Amino acid sequence: MNDDGYQYDLFLWLLNNSDSTETDANYVVNNPVLLCSKKDVNRFGASFIPIFYYVNFLLSYLGNGLVLVIIYKYEKLNTVTNIFLLNMVLSNLLFASSLPFWAIYHQSEWIFGTVLCKMVSSAYFIGFYSSILFITLMTFDRYLAVVHAVAATKNRKKCYAISASVTVWCISIVASVKELVLQNVWKSPDNGLMCEESGYPESTMERWRLVSYYQQFLLFFLLPLFMVMFCYISIAVRILSTRMKEKCRTIKLIFVIIFTFFACWTPYNVVILLRAIQMRNPTENGCSDSLDYALYVTRNMAYLYSCFSPVIYTFMGKKFQSHFERLVAKNLPCLKIDISSSSQSTRTTSQRTPHSAYEY
Repeated sequence: MNDDGYQYDLFLWLLNNSDSTETDANYVVNNPVLLCSKKDVNRFGASFIPIFYYVNFLLSYLGNGLVLVIIYKYEKLNTVTNIFLLNMVLSNLLFASSLPFWAIYHQSEWIFGTVLCKMVSSAYFIGFYSSILFITLMTFDRYLAVVHAVAATKNRKKCYAISASVTVWCISIVASVKELVLQNVWKSPDNGLMCEESGYPESTMERWRLVSYYQQFLLFFLLPLFMVMFCYISIAVRILSTRMKEKCRTIKLIFVIIFTFFACWTPYNVVILLRAIQMRNPTENGCSDSLDYALYVTRNMAYLYSCFSPVIYTFMGKKFQSHFERLVAKNLPCLKIDISSSSQSTRTTSQRTPHSAYEY
């Protein structure tokens, strides 16, 4: 449900439960209230969001679960990269675990109670925020390993990875405290039980919504975007200055990562910024549904990237591709792949190339 729908339902509830003799006629005449009925938008959300959430949940658990299996079977958790990757997978699984609850909610009403309303809302945002921060952290770590390889060898230790991961989780939890405090269950006369921000004056909740919008745009979009672009451009320049045989392939992978990040995250955050501007400067067009439709579509694009980022960051690399081939060959004989030649080719390439840190 969106903010305008909440205000409309709240107005109807007050209208049906108030004493008409206590109404101040002058207030009604002199302070007109613009009501926005978002029935069409809500119907669109009810038909579109549940399907997308269920599919996203299943694919996210399959993709991230596969990465977990490969890390468990073939990798060690004493490396910086694998510690970051494990945390990113956990953040995506945390986020995806909230999606079935929201799918059921959009289909009917909130049937899980107040405690789960707060917990699911918090898990949703903690997972969402931490996912994008871990993507940024992994990008920065990759930048250190390639551009500042000598200095990074001394500093990229296990304690560094654990400290950075704990910091990301703390930032994400603090950024999601609002959901734990403001989310409550209330009964709408039209839509039944709602898990929405309620229980506080509307002015207070509006201020917090603005904080959330600007927080999302500045801290969880602009900063990561600049970091990702700076790090990967620096990596590309460094790779181009070497004699690495597969530099063209690596540059293409860098381009794919930057383009995918930008394409999935930019539309959603532009809509977030426009909603914040609209909230600060309401006009006679404040009931326009265009931003609501845009929010549904662009938000799901961003969520899709958030869920599949570990797959993007792992299976583009030769090492994880080789692990995947071994896993398939062992568990699905009917799809068996010739692993021996592939593994031998990978080992030969590693021995010839002194810049193995560049291989993604």
